[in-house]
Amino acid sequence: MEKYQLRQYLLQAINMALDSNGTETSYTNSFDIQVLDKGFNWIPRIPSSFIINVDLYQKIYEIANLALYPQFTLLKMNNMYTVPLKTQDLHVQRALFFPWIEGIPERLIIDSNESQQDGHYIHLMKNLKISYEKVTSIAIAGNSGSGKSYFLNYLLDTIYRFSNLTIIDPKMDSPARWARAHNVKAIFPDANRSKADFVSQINEVLSEKLQLIHARQKQLYINPKQKFKAETIALDEILSIVEGLSKPIYSSFASLISQIALLGRSTSVHLLLVSQRLDHTTLPTSVREQANVLVQLGNINSRTTQFLFPDLDPRGIVIPLGKGTGLIQIIDPDYPAQVLPFLAPTY
Repeated sequence: MEKYQLRQYLLQAINMALDSNGTETSYTNSFDIQVLDKGFNWIPRIPSSFIINVDLYQKIYEIANLALYPQFTLLKMNNMYTVPLKTQDLHVQRALFFPWIEGIPERLIIDSNESQQDGHYIHLMKNLKISYEKVTSIAIAGNSGSGKSYFLNYLLDTIYRFSNLTIIDPKMDSPARWARAHNVKAIFPDANRSKADFVSQINEVLSEKLQLIHARQKQLYINPKQKFKAETIALDEILSIVEGLSKPIYSSFASLISQIALLGRSTSVHLLLVSQRLDHTTLPTSVREQANVLVQLGNINSRTTQFLFPDLDPRGIVIPLGKGTGLIQIIDPDYPAQVLPFLAPTY
């Protein structure tokens, strides 16, 4: 579709849905649309009877996102994206910008994880991959049956190629079996040990990794160009680990994992965090804030997204159907910080 045709189509869709009275439309010169390569500008003529605020921005997003699907996917913004326009006409010197990507996110389907060997990159969807060297922590949340474990196994298979792994599995489930099959260190509860004893063992492992961070920091102090092999601590079902813990043991756990999250990136020590929910009772807020790859699987609504995406209004986002679907956000200079629909790889 040519830009002119796309502009006319968007104008018609927004005109019909935005103002049922027909008093504030493009036909009355109240606004216009400019189609660009990376999105479109909605240009209001001011003064206007529209209150131009976040609510209006979100309303236009909801109208345009479905109208453009599946040729384009609008990127969901947490706030109003206002841009200046190069014109001398004071009435139209600003616009609301709606960025998009062509097409829709597509699931990566591969015959074998071996076919996705690509340096230190993790392939997440078609045309979406991330460099593990730029990852601080990965946080994955989702209800039971949402596909967390399957996605975690995919990440373990991928990260295993270029990182030392330590797996913590309180359920002694698929991550522990994966670790056994790949001869990777795994921590899981023993029938003869208490939960407090199990978490104390986890704290010992976290303490060892923190000491490794400090040792690597000393090496970086001497040689800032020093490169290290990645170290990854994968914690599955964190809610199951911390629920019912005494305050002193939880405080030690929270302190250690917070320090690793804050200090680990420069020394190539990463966290891979998985839980049904990642609220402040499960993980310290500072740990969630340090994660720069955020994935919410399963049911998507304002309740389920409030911890990983606290500023996001999920209304209007077209969520794909099927297991292992949800939302993803990559916070990195190479990517826009917007939230995208997500389909976990299958192999």
